[in-house]
Amino acid sequence: MSKIDVVRAAMVQAMKEKNKERKDALSMLLSVLKNAEIDKRSPLTEEEENAVVKKEIKQCQETFDSAPADRTDIRDEAALRIQVYKEFAPEDMSAEQIREVIGQVLGELGIEKPGPGDKGKIMKVLMPRVKGKADGKMVNEILGCMSK
Repeated sequence: MSKIDVVRAAMVQAMKEKNKERKDALSMLLSVLKNAEIDKRSPLTEEEENAVVKKEIKQCQETFDSAPADRTDIRDEAALRIQVYKEFAPEDMSAEQIREVIGQVLGELGIEKPGPGDKGKIMKVLMPRVKGKADGKMVNEILGCMSK
């Protein structure tokens, strides 16, 4: 069952429960998923669906962070959307799991103690393995700590 079908079913359930805010958030997510599928001109893979959901979460987080503190309506709506969208996002890797993957990559590349000059080489191999499973910013921070 595709994520579009799952989101549509959740939206129908929200309509039955007369939960307008949740229905609106799910409607937005459904629209974004359908548009991505139309742009691709073929059904999305699970990885692509997850990337779309994560991108929406990130955009809502940016909206929440950039909204003035006195605009509680905007902040509340963004917070609700983040909460709803997270139900459909894959679980992110923990810091420990990321360290494990970094350790594997370092072993494969034969790098015992990574230096600043090795970062590009490591990231080139590492990022395809954690794409969609971990936040790139977090991966970069963990690698930076290991390089010191």
